[in-house]
Amino acid sequence: MSGHSKWATIKHKKGAADKARGKLFAKIARQIEVAAREGGGDPSSNAPLRTVVQKAKAAQMTNDAIDRAIKRGSGEALGDSYESITYEGYAPGGVAMMVDTLTDNRNRTGADIRNIFTKLGGAMAEPGAVGWQFSRRGVIYVEGVASEDDVMMAALEAGADDVTRDGSTWKILTEPSAVYDVKAALQSAGLPVVSAESTMVSSTSIVVDDPDTARKVLKVLEALEENDDVQDVYANFDISDEILEAVG
Repeated sequence: MSGHSKWATIKHKKGAADKARGKLFAKIARQIEVAAREGGGDPSSNAPLRTVVQKAKAAQMTNDAIDRAIKRGSGEALGDSYESITYEGYAPGGVAMMVDTLTDNRNRTGADIRNIFTKLGGAMAEPGAVGWQFSRRGVIYVEGVASEDDVMMAALEAGADDVTRDGSTWKILTEPSAVYDVKAALQSAGLPVVSAESTMVSSTSIVVDDPDTARKVLKVLEALEENDDVQDVYANFDISDEILEAVG
């Protein structure tokens, strides 16, 4: 499972997502620019752009802001040139992390990411040391108060691949391109969606059952997410809901 996804549900419940909305919008806009630059400004013929536009709308980004980002990326308006770089590393406890960035200065970004890992008790890893165990999936969490039958029916009919119980929530796996359509179907069925994202899911997980180690892992995760160049962080920790709540 994706530790990052599970932590995202806790942050959402605490309202942290709303407080960080401005930073989130800036990061999504950068993703839109890059997708439009690489595949053109028409979402109907550019699947990566279509996916990130759906992500932007799910985050309640305005249509005007989305259009401006597309125009910057497709060359219709002035914008910066960004390079996509993925860094790999380990947090305390041996937790594997992948860090996706979009940067206009790779030297600055590389130094920043290395400093975060080192300062907070982790370490950078060689390319490929971590990435082999991650694959892209759509992950949706629904409040556990919803009945299994209702979640299964709505999710599978909308094209989801799997529905399982994950602590106090239902976890739904989809193809990356289908995650926002499945989310919409769940919401139309009146089910309480906590979070939905196209993310990287690890084939292995590290159980972190020590609160002190869990706190250190989450400090690395949050420090990386605070960096303006970082777009997404993926991790393979498995921390119980109780410990997440306690250290959050």
